Amino acid sequence: MTSSLRIEHIDTVTLVTLNRPQVRNAVDTDTAKELYDAFVAFDLDPNARVAVFHGAHGHFCAGWDLQYGAQMATSGNTGGQNLLSSLNYQASDQQPRGPMGPSRLLLSKPVIAAVSGAAVAGGMELALWCDMRVMEEDAYFGVYCRRFGVPLIDGGTVRLPRLIGMGHAMDLILTGRKVDATEAVQMGLANRVVPKGQARDAAIALAQSLAQFPQKTMLADRESAYTQWDLPLKQALHQEWERGKHCIAEGLQGATRFAGGQGRHGKF
Repeated sequence: MTSSLRIEHIDTVTLVTLNRPQVRNAVDTDTAKELYDAFVAFDLDPNARVAVFHGAHGHFCAGWDLQYGAQMATSGNTGGQNLLSSLNYQASDQQPRGPMGPSRLLLSKPVIAAVSGAAVAGGMELALWCDMRVMEEDAYFGVYCRRFGVPLIDGGTVRLPRLIGMGHAMDLILTGRKVDATEAVQMGLANRVVPKGQARDAAIALAQSLAQFPQKTMLADRESAYTQWDLPLKQALHQEWERGKHCIAEGLQGATRFAGGQGRHGKF
């Protein structure tokens, strides 16, 4: 079977590239498994610090492969049952796989989306799964699956309200409309906007800058931010302390460097 992914290692940055140009990088069941396996491998790789998720040939991802889904649906009851089985959510799994692949994972290390062209439907959900999104000026988001009655089942109804607020999220979820880069950065859906053709390089540069920070502290802060949502304030603050206290030694080393003249006046 020909792989739908390219995996590259650039120092401590792992670049995962979707490569299905015939369907604008839409994801079928085999590709979803490849994506899941690739990001689990990244998380387990002791030499990898940050991943960049990129789509080849000018598009990030056009979502679930509806042509593949149509073939499954028209193959009779067995085909439909197989499709549902491949999408099913086993809540008991410690590392459950989503229909788009990694969308139900909470990794221990950050992933940055390099968004070009279309990041729509399930492709938008994959971008939302990432920690940050670097978006090209002519790229766009949208819940385009609204037109065909395909539900958001890769975290879109969960991550979108948490990221941009309920009002913006309802607008996007209910209408399915196109969101360009200018609006995306204004509502907090995109973190950076770069010229056309530069998202990949800009995301790699951003990933390399994150990889240079003291990792133990950065990852503890990241995990605390993700896991605080459902906790009362007192418990969330206690959790933050429990994670952060193990990084005090790393912080004292940083204080020593600062006292020696490094990093003054916000210099990185």
